Amino acid sequence: MTNDIESTALQASKLYVRVDEHDVLRVGNSRVMLDSILAGFEQGHSAETIQQQYPAVSLEEVYGAIAWCLAHGDEVTRYRKRQHAVWAHWQTKATQSPSPVMQRLRALQKAQSSEPS
Repeated sequence: MTNDIESTALQASKLYVRVDEHDVLRVGNSRVMLDSILAGFEQGHSAETIQQQYPAVSLEEVYGAIAWCLAHGDEVTRYRKRQHAVWAHWQTKATQSPSPVMQRLRALQKAQSSEPS
């Protein structure tokens, strides 16, 4: 029995968090962003609830990602600051030059709000 436990413990660790081609942290082999798992965790959701929200990841991967974050707090803080800057950049860019779809939706909204009731 001890040999089975030892051999299992010596197996390569599973990869619960990885960096994708865009320097975004993802959970396991999925496309689920670590940010999404952390948001649920910080809102007090259980790992089971988070897994139900993101069925592409297993319950083990949710727990593994949370444990990885707890063990790598400084790295996670730096990553989240970087992600915040990226989101702010794209939000500013989208506001300054909205897509044709957004321009059309805003025009429709404006036309509807100016119609008499």
